[in-house]
Amino acid sequence: MARPPQVKLVEVGARDGLQNEPEPVATAVKIELIERLAAAGLSAVEAGSFVSPQRVPQMADTPQVLGGLRRRTRTAYPVLVPNLKGLDAALAAGVAEVAVFVSASEGFSSRNIACSRAESLARLAPVAERAVAHGLRLRGYVSCVIGCPYDGPVDPDQPAEMAVRLMEMGCYQVSLGDTIGVGTADAVRHLIDRVALRVSRACIAMHFHDTYGQAVANVLASLEAGIAVFDSSVGGLGGCPFATGATGNVATEDVLYLLQGLGIETGVDLLAVAETGAWISRLLGRPNGSRAGPALLAASGARSTVVR
Repeated sequence: MARPPQVKLVEVGARDGLQNEPEPVATAVKIELIERLAAAGLSAVEAGSFVSPQRVPQMADTPQVLGGLRRRTRTAYPVLVPNLKGLDAALAAGVAEVAVFVSASEGFSSRNIACSRAESLARLAPVAERAVAHGLRLRGYVSCVIGCPYDGPVDPDQPAEMAVRLMEMGCYQVSLGDTIGVGTADAVRHLIDRVALRVSRACIAMHFHDTYGQAVANVLASLEAGIAVFDSSVGGLGGCPFATGATGNVATEDVLYLLQGLGIETGVDLLAVAETGAWISRLLGRPNGSRAGPALLAASGARSTVVR
C-alpha cells in the first residue's frame, strides 16, 4: 500500500504529555506550550481534559487554560471528556471538539475507569449524543490496543470492536493507542489490517508510546499500511497514570524528522517544534525525550556560529 503524501499530527503534549507530571505545571506555561505548538503549524493541539481533579490533578486548570488561549482559526483545540459533567464543562468553555476514550482490554478498563468495556460504552452513549447534538466534532480513543498491563496481549478483534462502537456513536475518527508501548511493526500492521476490515483506514489514527523504543518504527509501519494521522507529543512528554512503566508518547520532533525524510508533507515547522521541546523539557527539569530535536538544535547552533 502506498504511503500517504500528506500526514496530520495531533499534538497531545499539553494533555496526555503533562497529565503524568508529578509537580504542578503553571497554567501560564501550559498556555504558552499550546500557543507555541499552534504557531509551529500543528493543526490540532490537545488543550486539556475535563476529568476528576482528584484522579488527574494536573488537568484541574483546563478551564483556565482554555480561557487564556489566543485561539488560531486554523488550529483545533480538542479536550478529553469522560462523562456528561465533563462535556458540560467543555461546552461552557466554548470548545469545538471533544474526545472520548475506552479500553480494548477489560483489565485496563476496570482499573482506569472502574467499569467493564460494555459499561464504558453505555456511559459514553449519552455523552456522544449530546456532543453531536451541540455540533461538536467527536474523536475516539481506544487504549491498550496491542497489550495491557493487566491482561497481557490483546486480540486485535477487541480494539476493532471498540472502534466500531465509537464510530457508531458519531466519532469522525478513532485513535488506536499502544498505551504501554509494547507494539512492534508486525503487530501494528496486523492490528491495522484487522481493524480496517471494519473501519475505514481514513478514519484510523495511531497513538504510540515509546517504552521499548519502537514508536518511530511503528509509525513507519502504519504509514506503509495507509494511515495518515498520528498522535505525538513534543519532547516525548507523557506516560499513563494508570499504566505503571509506560513511558512517553512518540516525540513529535522524531515523527516530523521521519516524515520529512520520506518527503511527506505536514505543514509543521520542525525546528520550531524542536525549540519548544527543549524549552518545555528544561522548564519541567526532565530529559528531552526526543532524539531528533536536540540533534537538530545542536546542528542549527553549529551552523549559526560558522564564520562566513
